[in-house]
Amino acid sequence: MSTERTRNLTFTVLGTGVLCLFIYGFAAREEKPASLSMVVYKTPTCGCCEKWVAHMRQAGFTVDARNIPDTTAERAKAGVPVDLASCHTGMVDGYAVEGHVPADVVKRMLKERPKIAGIAAPGMPIGSPGMEQPGYNEPYNVMAFDKSGKTSVYERVQPNK
Repeated sequence: MSTERTRNLTFTVLGTGVLCLFIYGFAAREEKPASLSMVVYKTPTCGCCEKWVAHMRQAGFTVDARNIPDTTAERAKAGVPVDLASCHTGMVDGYAVEGHVPADVVKRMLKERPKIAGIAAPGMPIGSPGMEQPGYNEPYNVMAFDKSGKTSVYERVQPNK
């Protein structure tokens, strides 16, 4: 085999190997999955909070539920605007989750990774997880909020009737 042909074959093999490694590395690279570990601050006597925690666990979240006498300080630390307050505050993968937000909406947020501080279901909407009432459900908005307090509708939720 000629020297030039040997050199060309060597470069071809090396080039193909480098290309394969590049393609393999690109294909094998996965986005870091969001953590489904959550800390929830709630009062010890809140039954709807317990039901929401159960809803999140059933959806695959690992929940560290911490009973505290007043959730106001945790809510403020998480940057939740006062007008979006509810009865419990969760933290998951750097985001705040205020109130009775459905697990699928939390998972959507974790997948999309929007540039927000968190999401909230203000008040205690009837029909939201933990606030189910037989025969009556009301549509409600899950609100997004940023660190400056700016809010927007993240998702409109229509509970099953």
